[in-house]
Amino acid sequence: MTETADAQNPGRTDTSQMSALYPEMAGKVAIVTGAARGMGAAFAAGLATRGVNVLGADINEDLMVATADEITTTLAANSLAATPGRVVGARIDVTKADDHEALAQIALKEFGRIDFWINNAGIFPFGLVEDISPEQISAVLDVNVEGVLFGAQAAARHMVPGGAIVNMSSVSAVRNRRGRAAYCTSKAAVAHLTQSLAVELGDKGIRVNAIAPGYIDTEMTRWVQEDPVALANALDSVPLHRLGSPEEVFGPMLFLLSDSARYVTGHSIAVDGGSRHV
Repeated sequence: MTETADAQNPGRTDTSQMSALYPEMAGKVAIVTGAARGMGAAFAAGLATRGVNVLGADINEDLMVATADEITTTLAANSLAATPGRVVGARIDVTKADDHEALAQIALKEFGRIDFWINNAGIFPFGLVEDISPEQISAVLDVNVEGVLFGAQAAARHMVPGGAIVNMSSVSAVRNRRGRAAYCTSKAAVAHLTQSLAVELGDKGIRVNAIAPGYIDTEMTRWVQEDPVALANALDSVPLHRLGSPEEVFGPMLFLLSDSARYVTGHSIAVDGGSRHV
């Protein structure tokens, strides 16, 4: 990877040269939830440019279809594989187990197989401990934890040995953030669930790992970027003193899906600029 500063946005980095290739992945099939925007969209695009067929899913079906179409129109110019992957958009409510099974069936109909499942969908609520309502804690656990479990269950039913699941945890799984108790709790649960899934699905030859991002330049961190004081505090807590990009999260995820990580399971890889050590 070649890394250069972004002159207009000094807190960020130009990642245009991040072109890691895993030739064995071409022709395989991935499901990515929460893929209409942000990191999910970056995951879908990055996989497709490497020849992976992608079924992207989101609760906002119109935006998901538009994102899939946009990725498709740029693949010819940007593909790193001889034959770029196809990208198809679909709707999913990750809190419903039946929606995950329906998504698996779409992938099997469109592509004939499922090799990778990325449980990316999540929500990021704010609420001081005394103000967390029953509705808020239920919603965050339903989306962030049950959504991962249901996705893994559907994947396990249809993957053959050699498949890989990647869940989205967070550095918040091991850190406390004021006003984010519900979110931090949900991501700690994802980290532990990842280990449990790895133990049990290892019997099927399926690997399960997690990515734990820190401050990444997406809509979820827009509130930080729009507040100069909050941004300065955030960057001061990151040893690399900048925000990460979705592409910099994609790189470790790509490794975890690849054959290079075929003896790696049950782990959570932090992509946080070192912030968990501060």
